[in-house]
Amino acid sequence: MTPVADQMPVKPPGPSLLERVEGAEKLFLSGRRHREADLASAVRFFLEFLEAFESFEATEPCVTVFGSSRFDERHPYYQRAREIGSALARAGYAVMTGGGSGIMEAANRGAKEAGGLSLGCNIQLPREQKPNKYLDRFIQFEHFFARKVMLVKYSRAFVVMPGGFGTLDETMEIATLMQTNKLNHFPLVAVGRDFWDPFETFVREAMVKLGTVSEEEFRVIHRAETAEEVVALVRNGNDGKGGSPQKGDSPHFRSE
Repeated sequence: MTPVADQMPVKPPGPSLLERVEGAEKLFLSGRRHREADLASAVRFFLEFLEAFESFEATEPCVTVFGSSRFDERHPYYQRAREIGSALARAGYAVMTGGGSGIMEAANRGAKEAGGLSLGCNIQLPREQKPNKYLDRFIQFEHFFARKVMLVKYSRAFVVMPGGFGTLDETMEIATLMQTNKLNHFPLVAVGRDFWDPFETFVREAMVKLGTVSEEEFRVIHRAETAEEVVALVRNGNDGKGGSPQKGDSPHFRSE
């Protein structure tokens, strides 16, 4: 009689769970798969988080800066992000970004030039996203959601500068986490009047007007234009222990 084990179909060997698989996130989100494939993905998620936890252990308080990868160093917003990164580093904060070019590079560059700790959470994309040269430490992520967790987990303030869909996604996710009390009410600082003013108009004239967001919930987003204003908001918005911001001492989104 043939042993049961010998009757099982032999599957072709797949990639090791320790190997990076190109297009892993797209494959995972491609629809219903065999349960074994999803379990293998779950193991990769765990390993990706584990690597990140080991890579980003730091004693400095951290601030994450978000923004477009498409601004070169001649752009005013690149220069402003560089100033913000430098000011944050001089104030004693590590600076974390998505690790790519544009605003991310500028903030990392400013932090490194000022002698601060510069961190990056990079991700492989078809274009634009390569680790910039101003990173003291970085990790290469396969999955957007894991990267987004790490961009939030270690930070006690967030600076959002002009950007694309990704920047808006990250901004709204942080606001949602605070709205739903999944995240302490750390400073969420929007920089760039010409970019954020139309966004404020949309929120007030559509979301607040229709009641999908309250005026108080909208006030979770603060406004700043200079590096000095950003640092002041970050300092005033933390109690030194990673707690909630102090009430009434920071400019929020508001009509002039």
